[in-house]
Amino acid sequence: MSHNHEERIYLSPPHMSGDELTLIEEAFASNWIAPLGPHVDAFERETAVHTGRKAALALSSGTAGIHLAAVLLEIEAGDVVFCSSFTFAATIAPFYHLGAECVFIDSEPDSWNMSPQALARALETASAQRRLPKAVVVVNLYGQSCNMDPILALCRQYGIPLLEDAAESLGALYKGRPSGSFGAFSVFSYNGNKILTTSGGGMLLSDDPGQIDRARFLSTQARDPAPWYQHSILGWNYRLSNVLAAIGRAQMRHLQSRVEARRNIFKRYFEALKDVPGISFMPEPLWSRSTRWLTTLALRPPIRISPFEVLERMEARNIEGRPLWKPMHLQPVFAGGTYWPHEEGHDVSGELFSCGLCLPSGSSLSEPQQERVIECLKEVLEA
Repeated sequence: MSHNHEERIYLSPPHMSGDELTLIEEAFASNWIAPLGPHVDAFERETAVHTGRKAALALSSGTAGIHLAAVLLEIEAGDVVFCSSFTFAATIAPFYHLGAECVFIDSEPDSWNMSPQALARALETASAQRRLPKAVVVVNLYGQSCNMDPILALCRQYGIPLLEDAAESLGALYKGRPSGSFGAFSVFSYNGNKILTTSGGGMLLSDDPGQIDRARFLSTQARDPAPWYQHSILGWNYRLSNVLAAIGRAQMRHLQSRVEARRNIFKRYFEALKDVPGISFMPEPLWSRSTRWLTTLALRPPIRISPFEVLERMEARNIEGRPLWKPMHLQPVFAGGTYWPHEEGHDVSGELFSCGLCLPSGSSLSEPQQERVIECLKEVLEA
């Protein structure tokens, strides 16, 4: 029977508090509509304070942040970068646009994020071949930090800077320290589906204010300090508008309650589904406090149905789910790239892609809506 008369349940819709309008009105009243302005400056300060970073730069997207970090790390044509394979293409694309290439590192089963043991083997081999990467790029997936200590230790051992793609993990903690506070640079995203949104935007952070000043110059068309338009080098147009920064500031005030809401949604899914044979959820190691930005699970035997079929059947009932990220080493555009699995013959991220899915997890999801998702999932799995 058709359930399409029921209202749509989205995966992770924007969640507005009402404070946004107050701050947007302030931007309009002061006529600071143009790019930049007091809300941009304040949004940068507040985000730097939240992460304990020394400097932050508000940008038009998280991808712009990764691109600028790559430029500041002097990554150019012919260079190699080591990167998590289990991610979205935006993590990788800026390096290829610069002419560099990525070596893909698998995930570990304990956190679904970069495997320190795969990274260790990859670095050992690269060192022996005298072709060390210019950077290691870790991705904090689905609201959870990577296992930073062993990864940072390896980066120190080989003298390689770390870039932390924290696009999905604002509000998460690693051993009590905020996600986005690690590495030479870190990046957040405020895309529409993220835990906080500015409708579109991102942030680049560092403990080197000089580097952030350099990024600020490059992201505003690299104009020389002259009375006319003069350029000694070329830059980009990557800055966040003052109106969108106002939305971000209002959203920041509610970060903790958004994290709590998503963690509670996860708890309800976990309680309802933990006894179904074959279902397992993304683990949360002892060192992690995940935001559970998305509740993600794996379907293994005795479950026979594929996650893609489950998602189709949920869609038929007007419920939006999503497969897990298709790893970069399986993407047509990167075919033939070097890949380091977690262990010889154990491709963790490839296996997760083939058996995993994301459930609706927005912080505004109501309990009755969540019940609908749970009932639908149970029915599909029992069928």
